Amino acid sequence: MPQRSLRGAQFAAVYALLRAASDLGDHWIQSDHQATTKGQHDETEGQSSRVGRIACTMHVVTYTATQAAALYAGSRALGLGLRPRRVAAALALSAGTHWWADRRIHLKALANATGNGNFYQMGGPLGGSYALDQAFHHAVETVAAVIAASK
Repeated sequence: MPQRSLRGAQFAAVYALLRAASDLGDHWIQSDHQATTKGQHDETEGQSSRVGRIACTMHVVTYTATQAAALYAGSRALGLGLRPRRVAAALALSAGTHWWADRRIHLKALANATGNGNFYQMGGPLGGSYALDQAFHHAVETVAAVIAASK
């Protein structure tokens, strides 16, 4: 298989593995406490609470471990030949941006800055804010898959 086709196949497989692991990490492995607390902030705008930061960090640890396990198992099963440093860079990007978005205040600010503030507020916590959160994660996972599948 030509090198270009191999990288394309690696990208597709890595993206699928990251996406499946993301859904597991966000919806099954994340604890109720983490889900309800990770965006907690103190009353003063811009200050983040210690409890919220810890809950978000613990969620991102299990989320990233889930993605790492999926990439390891998938790479072995499919013979993807992924390079560990590339995978580590992809997981670092996914983890860092996931924490940033899941603290909620940053994603809300981004939604407001891009004219999507009303959509963010629509439908409560599983409405616009959830849709924008997931879209953000999907976009980052696409970039992470490109990084992991690169030479």
